[in-house]
Amino acid sequence: MKRILLFILTNLLVMLTIGIILSVFGVGSYLNESGGIDMGSLLIFSAIVGFTGAFISLAMSRMMAKWMMGVRVLNPNDHLSQGERQVVEMVHRLSRAAGLMHMPEVGIYDSHEVNAFATGPSKKRSLVAVSTGLLNELDVDAVEAIIAHEVAHVVNGDMVTMTLLQGVVNTFVVFLSRIAAWAVSRFVKDELAPIVHFIAVIIFQIVFSILGSMVVLAYSRYREFHADAGGAHLAGKDKMIHALRGLQAYQDRMRDSQQTAISTLQISGKKRSALFSTHPDLEERIRRLQAS
Repeated sequence: MKRILLFILTNLLVMLTIGIILSVFGVGSYLNESGGIDMGSLLIFSAIVGFTGAFISLAMSRMMAKWMMGVRVLNPNDHLSQGERQVVEMVHRLSRAAGLMHMPEVGIYDSHEVNAFATGPSKKRSLVAVSTGLLNELDVDAVEAIIAHEVAHVVNGDMVTMTLLQGVVNTFVVFLSRIAAWAVSRFVKDELAPIVHFIAVIIFQIVFSILGSMVVLAYSRYREFHADAGGAHLAGKDKMIHALRGLQAYQDRMRDSQQTAISTLQISGKKRSALFSTHPDLEERIRRLQAS
């Protein structure tokens, strides 16, 4: 979840920044002399902004993850605790088994949540990080399977593929937001039109980006099944299922520890938030592994 949400948030901020800067300096004007829209120019402008934002987000993904999550990189040459060294050895062993020529950076961050993620702009510059909660709550076999799952994300090149998809989504977001902003600006006085157009572009771009993220998140859910299969191949199917069961038990325990009213809201809101979920239901992931 952290990997995807950080990427989408960074992409939105980068794209907004690029769009605002270009608009302020009048670069890539798509309005013709009659005040209408030159669709060809707008589409080219949208693609440049959209894919630039996506690839800058990809390039920043590892750095942003370290900064926002407080990840501490574990250097094998440093003095590490037994648990930390075990995590490093797991990541390197599974990465070699997966055929990676360059070992991912290995990191750990302080959090009570049971979580791990993989990110980075390429297989050569990837990061696999685990939370202290993961190491404290789950046993060694489950931790190994979850790390194998994250290594599979790296091997599959999911971040690069997601960047290409995000670039396409961004292109449509920029394109549609400017058409909508132009339409809104036609309903105000001529002297106010440029200001209204500028503000409307930002608002529509944020709204359409949120809607567009549903496409990216749907792809994320789809790729989780492939990462589960990759994790099962590297660590063993039984370990992968055991890890997912462990995550399921942890979630149930955390849900039971909350107030009844809050739990009811979460259960009833589950379907409403499904479109914005980064991962499919754990039971469905387990079922697919068992059937494979």
